[in-house]
Amino acid sequence: MRTFAPPNRDHSSRDQSSQDRSGQDRSGQDRSGQDRSGRAGQTGPHRRSDHADARVVAIATARPGVASRFDESFRRRLRWGLIAAVVFVVWLGVCISFASAESSDASWSPAGPQTISDDFSKALSDAGFDDGVIDEARVGFQRRLDDSVADPLDAFVASAAEHFAPVDALYRNGLSDPAAAAGELDPSKRQYAEMQDLPVAVRTGFQTWLGRELVRRNLFDEALPVFAEVDVETCVDPASLLFHRGTCYHAMLMKKEALRDLRQLLEVTQGYPRRYERTAKLLVADLKPLKEDSLDEISRLMTDVTRRLDLGRAGEKVDRREEEVIEKLSKLIEDLEKQQQQQQQQMASGGGGGGGGGNPMQDSVPGGGSGNGDVDKKSLENKNAWGNLPPAERKEALQDMFQDLPTHHRDAIEAYFRKMAKQ
Repeated sequence: MRTFAPPNRDHSSRDQSSQDRSGQDRSGQDRSGQDRSGRAGQTGPHRRSDHADARVVAIATARPGVASRFDESFRRRLRWGLIAAVVFVVWLGVCISFASAESSDASWSPAGPQTISDDFSKALSDAGFDDGVIDEARVGFQRRLDDSVADPLDAFVASAAEHFAPVDALYRNGLSDPAAAAGELDPSKRQYAEMQDLPVAVRTGFQTWLGRELVRRNLFDEALPVFAEVDVETCVDPASLLFHRGTCYHAMLMKKEALRDLRQLLEVTQGYPRRYERTAKLLVADLKPLKEDSLDEISRLMTDVTRRLDLGRAGEKVDRREEEVIEKLSKLIEDLEKQQQQQQQQMASGGGGGGGGGNPMQDSVPGGGSGNGDVDKKSLENKNAWGNLPPAERKEALQDMFQDLPTHHRDAIEAYFRKMAKQ
């Protein structure tokens, strides 16, 4: 029987290596002792720093994975930070390009105070004024902006009035009576020819200002010819021109022209008063559903007649508006009567049709009669007969006419007829 013998190991070499390691450890301890003895006299931050360095070295030596994990975390955070920075730069570029595309697609650009001041200086230079006068005019323009609540257009016209005599006369007249100033701009008047000789910026700037003053006083008929000769490209304040002219067209029920100016204004959404944009959006929304010969249009026409009468206008234009209102109302009433007649005929034919078995309800049986069913057509030729109706009959007719209408339309029409009865 064989016995198992353990493998022969070199005990002498193992012992020797152990002794070598022990000697190294002892030498390391001796060096550590020397370091501690050399630093024993040190105090303060230097000693704490040495201990911190020693801990870092010990951690890195004892656990090398900690440093590698720290490096990996730092690299991961740096990578995500770079990605966020790239995304932000791309987003900013898209926003800038979108804004540039919007402004490039617009058919006009707003004019700020500096642009209007430059236009005024150029107009003075074109008129032959020297540099000293131009510099003084620029200072006066800026002073008007700083010392008052005037907007740039007001400052422009006031400054132009100091240097151009035709503007001065019309400007002083326009402050108190803009309608009279608008009358002086008739092509047959001398002032019109004098204004045509002025620089374009001065002429269009004053016409825009005068038209705005007329619109603010509800003088839309006088404002339209003043605005007619002003172009957006040559106007010193195109935003004011588009807004007030569009408002004027809206009040005059000129739907196509009003939508054209208001939509052109909304091509740009910054660089001019915020109230212009908000009001323009409301006016566009108000005009879009407006249809010809509708009750909404008739109500607006009545409002326009009331406005003219409140201004003391009782001429041919008011008479034409009144006739237009009566014609449209007559047509609307006639259409409603035809529609009601058709509904009655359909109900009569449906009630008298044959059916199956069973006895129908007695209320559904049409009454007997010998007539042919024709309805007498009302004569609407004498349109002035409305005002001659007795009060009781007129009240009953109004109630029948307005029973299915919205409240604001009914009130407007009733107010209109009450005013007509007083004429």
